[in-house]
Amino acid sequence: MTGEIESWASTPAIRKSMRSNRRRDTAPETAVRKLLHARGLRYRVDYAPDRSHLRNRADIVFTRAKVAVFIDGCYWHGCAAHHRAPVANSNYWSSKVNGNRERDLRVNRMLREGGWTVLRFWEH
Repeated sequence: MTGEIESWASTPAIRKSMRSNRRRDTAPETAVRKLLHARGLRYRVDYAPDRSHLRNRADIVFTRAKVAVFIDGCYWHGCAAHHRAPVANSNYWSSKVNGNRERDLRVNRMLREGGWTVLRFWEH
């Protein structure tokens, strides 16, 4: 197997499952958006709050109030209560989740420095 790069997925079934995960419009996001909309609040979805400095997108953004809401998945963001490290490719996945956590902290800091209120919630 010369020239092949090892996949992050340990099996084709795992690869298919992981690729089917949604980046936006997840069940927790849509549930929160329904509640907000029912209360008459209007917002942007999957929107970059500070497009001049960040390419990261918040799940829900109230532009006038400068509030960015993130609904973080327990697996992808390493929830202390629910995250279970996989056995296969554990080095890759632990590095990936740690990188996500570091990015979350960096994005929080940059947005707050720009005058934004950052709210983060776990999917659970």
